[in-house]
Amino acid sequence: MSRTPPVPRTPPVPRTPRRSRGAALLSIPAAVLLALVPSTASAYPDPGRVTGATVVHDPTMIRTPAGRYLLYATGGGLSYRTSTDRVAFGAGADAFSTRPAWWSAYGATEAWAPDISYQGGKYLMYYAVSTFGSNKSAIGLAGSSTGLPGSWTDYGTVYTSSTSSDYNAIDPNLFVDGDGKWWLSFGSWWTGIKMIRLDPSTGKQLASDTARRSLAARPTGTKAVEAPYVVRHGSYYYLFASYDTCCAGTGSTYKVKVGRAASVTGPYYDRSGVALTNNGGTPVLESHGSVIGPGGQSILHDTDGDLIVYHYYDGNDNGTPKLGINLLDWSSGWPVAH
Repeated sequence: MSRTPPVPRTPPVPRTPRRSRGAALLSIPAAVLLALVPSTASAYPDPGRVTGATVVHDPTMIRTPAGRYLLYATGGGLSYRTSTDRVAFGAGADAFSTRPAWWSAYGATEAWAPDISYQGGKYLMYYAVSTFGSNKSAIGLAGSSTGLPGSWTDYGTVYTSSTSSDYNAIDPNLFVDGDGKWWLSFGSWWTGIKMIRLDPSTGKQLASDTARRSLAARPTGTKAVEAPYVVRHGSYYYLFASYDTCCAGTGSTYKVKVGRAASVTGPYYDRSGVALTNNGGTPVLESHGSVIGPGGQSILHDTDGDLIVYHYYDGNDNGTPKLGINLLDWSSGWPVAH
């Protein structure tokens, strides 16, 4: 990569804000894959092979119609990687060569946890600005006709939180439902993961529906849940989120869990029937071997299936954050990384 990535965030209580030719398909029968629904560390797969500029944090990735992968991640003006084969990644300039002036109102010198998608002939990217350990935060939005660095026009704030809020406006994820409704999930620690409805014409909150819904929380013990990502598969909506502590190198305890719901606004339950608003969550990825603290995930529907794209801390490289990519198997009705 062209520059040193940001030092992983290690904020104080009450939260820790972070805050592919991926894995080749393994020739394992579906029944065996189902038996490997993770219950121990040894059940989790290693990331698929990637090379080049793979030091990233909170990655989001999209495949263009020409087959090029565009990846943005936490750091600077949103750091950028690209690949033509999902294996070899190169680095380029940040999304923003000049930081939008409004970031400074949140004490931010860099942007976090971007979310890229393609809607109505335009690339959109939601992202967050904040400072470590604070919920004085904001979610921003930018648009581009190409998705390339330097082409992004910033549209300003979408949603904010303050030190008096019981939620944190970071880690945005856009979900567009089959009926054309737009939804934005977000949140980190405090009272957990939230969702608002957006106006498709602006990409910002819908004036006729200003409700802030709760999707996931940890009301007892640690408040550590963040980085939501919603997808629909079959008749269910699935909410992926990162749990526990990121950004501590080899001391990180980050992990990815999931729940599902019949409605995009929930309620979401894990495989055991526990509500995600009550400490629930079925594991998708956890630490194993030298792969430590996987999280900051996004999901990409690619030509060969659904991918989970995430970062982890490399135990063989002093805890450096690296790009992880795995395919997901849905045959059990729940996502299993392989």
